[in-house]
Amino acid sequence: MAETHGLMERLEKAVTRLESLFSDSHGSAGMECDGINGVNGSIAPYVEAFDRLLNGSVAEFLRYSKILEGDVKTHAEMVRAAFQAQRSFLVLASQCQEPQENEVAMLLKPISEKIQEIQNFRERNRGSKMFNHLSAVSESIPALGWIAVSPKPGPYVKEMNDAATFYTNRVLKDYKNSDTRHVDWVKSYLNIWSELQAYIKEHHTTGLTWSKTGPVASPMSMRSVLTSGSCLSPPPPPPPPPGPPPLLDTETAKDEGSASRSALFAQLNQGEAITKGLRHVSDDQKTHKNPSLRAQGPPVRSPTKSHTPSPTSPKNSPQQNHAPVLELEGKKWRVEYQEDKNDLVINNTELKQVAYIFKCNKSTLQIKGKINSITIDNCKKFGLVFDNVVGIVEVINSRDIQIQVMGKVPTISINKTEGCHIYLSEESLDCEIVSAKSSEMNILIPQDGDYKEFPVPEQFKTAWDGSKLVTEPAEIVG
Repeated sequence: MAETHGLMERLEKAVTRLESLFSDSHGSAGMECDGINGVNGSIAPYVEAFDRLLNGSVAEFLRYSKILEGDVKTHAEMVRAAFQAQRSFLVLASQCQEPQENEVAMLLKPISEKIQEIQNFRERNRGSKMFNHLSAVSESIPALGWIAVSPKPGPYVKEMNDAATFYTNRVLKDYKNSDTRHVDWVKSYLNIWSELQAYIKEHHTTGLTWSKTGPVASPMSMRSVLTSGSCLSPPPPPPPPPGPPPLLDTETAKDEGSASRSALFAQLNQGEAITKGLRHVSDDQKTHKNPSLRAQGPPVRSPTKSHTPSPTSPKNSPQQNHAPVLELEGKKWRVEYQEDKNDLVINNTELKQVAYIFKCNKSTLQIKGKINSITIDNCKKFGLVFDNVVGIVEVINSRDIQIQVMGKVPTISINKTEGCHIYLSEESLDCEIVSAKSSEMNILIPQDGDYKEFPVPEQFKTAWDGSKLVTEPAEIVG
């Protein structure tokens, strides 16, 4: 008990000294963030604008996600943490000059980790009833990498927003006439990216705006921002004394709880020295003046290097060891992880059933009868033969796909796919082919007992006709 009282007394003394320090530095109460967010004791205008986005569209998205609960709610909390990480980076940029490119990558690590965490959550929950919700978020969250994009970060966010729309349209299709809560969720999520585009256009048109004064940004200066606790989230009422950085991963925090408490008490036992590290950074600790410090950390991949996680990335490679699956689960036929199988057949189909084909390589599947829809996701060198589909056939994130239609299908969608050959039947010639971000697409039309191949345009030209933009396929003259 005596030891506990002693620790509490030291804690109270430390808090008193911290409050006194902030009071002297920033004037009145409630201004804790002023000194680090901008110049001359005021929050940088573009940080204030970002706070309005957090308190507006992001907060609304969190509210609707909590209503849906489950995986969607958990995923939304990860999104909130990612936006907080972005705010911290904006605070840093508002008070520091732009560092060298390799150091920018290191400073982007917290945001990159949050993006990866969000995408991994989707991959771990492919059986979720809210999988389309998770996919919409996972495919578009790399938009937060706009801070490393120049000269036009706005269009990059628009591209990510389009990736989300591909999946939000599925959500609307499933719930538009049955549960308006999901419709509200879709609107709130897409609104985030619309507002972020407007924010970028106003404050960072050609790229992130760094401060023209102050020190060059470094991991040490980022650490200084993080240890200022209250400045990581949108401005609330005056917060309590600084606590652990919100960017700490919650999963590892539980395991390291004892070590964190020990570190806290070690800091308190410094006595008067506790306040010395709050503001001053010596020259030998600054990476721009001490190049040897730059080599201490490994290079960090920017979150903007790729829009979606690569199917063959090391973090996803363990999934290749999964056992092959071909089974009916409720109304869904699951065909997963099939390798070198050319005799796969689905019989006894019903109109209400759908087929989901995931990570099947060098295989062929035949689906007999009439089915609602078919999705091919992350497959390579895969062949599909089917009789009739009343909804849509979708090909996503795949390579070298061949599809043969024996009966009818109204729509075939090709997205983020390299190499897709579609053999239409006489009955399916009115099928609509919708493609985006794909290449090497060919439609084969039956003529005189054989097939004639027609390439799908990949290049377009756009011109202003005096009143509107007119876009048409560009013919390549060989």
